[in-house]
Amino acid sequence: MSNYYSSVSVPDRVSCDQQVSDLHRSSAGPNGDVVGSLQSLVGTVVIAIFVITFIVQAFQIPSPSMENTLLVGDYLLVNKLVYGGGEGGIGNLIMPYSRVHRGDIVVFHYPVTPAQHFVKRVIGVPGDRVRLVNKQVFINGVPLKEPYAHFTRPPNDAFRDNFPRLEVAPGETPDWWITLRKLVEDGQLIVPEGHYFVMGDNRDDSYDSRYWGFVPAANIIGRPLVIYWSVRGAEGESVLPSTLGDKLYHFAYAITHLFRITRWDRTLRLVN
Repeated sequence: MSNYYSSVSVPDRVSCDQQVSDLHRSSAGPNGDVVGSLQSLVGTVVIAIFVITFIVQAFQIPSPSMENTLLVGDYLLVNKLVYGGGEGGIGNLIMPYSRVHRGDIVVFHYPVTPAQHFVKRVIGVPGDRVRLVNKQVFINGVPLKEPYAHFTRPPNDAFRDNFPRLEVAPGETPDWWITLRKLVEDGQLIVPEGHYFVMGDNRDDSYDSRYWGFVPAANIIGRPLVIYWSVRGAEGESVLPSTLGDKLYHFAYAITHLFRITRWDRTLRLVN
């Protein structure tokens, strides 16, 4: 810019400055306000997309599989950066990425249907040997202390409560039963590299790794940070609605009963 001005005459500089001044005055009018508002809106949208894509994302709990840690109607903010570096990645040297640890609650793409998002607790990390005996989890032969585990039924399910059981197929995912038979030694399931064994805290009502297999590390989205809002469902609701009509009814009910159905004691609660 300095080179340009040094090559023009004084009258040309005055004329150019006048044009800039006129342009500034015209942009301050009604049209200029619209342009400014649009620029501000676009900037906000870009920032929001960046945050949702790379940093945090909102999710809601649709089922009771994580009770009583997470309830149906809890709305979560999930930290998507926490595991972003990957094991051995160069990014780990400059970013505070973390490894997935046993006991972490994670949100992930359901391996059977990746479009679905599941939330469970990590029970076994790569190399662990996992076993359940009468609902008690053993990791590498040592009983796992689980104050978060929730039980509602007696230990009368052969596959659910005593795992792994090679003579009992899980039913819905026969491929997992075949894989399971290859990874069991001395009655313990060995978690392979790059994979995790996950379970719901509500052990008697959780569709988890016992039934469909491991979670690949690439499927993990992040770790829940906080419950930013929690709401009770309409009377008789035990899971979030799935059909469009039920969703509309649920939304209308939430709007008209907002203060009564909000669980104020859970709102802004950290997830752990």
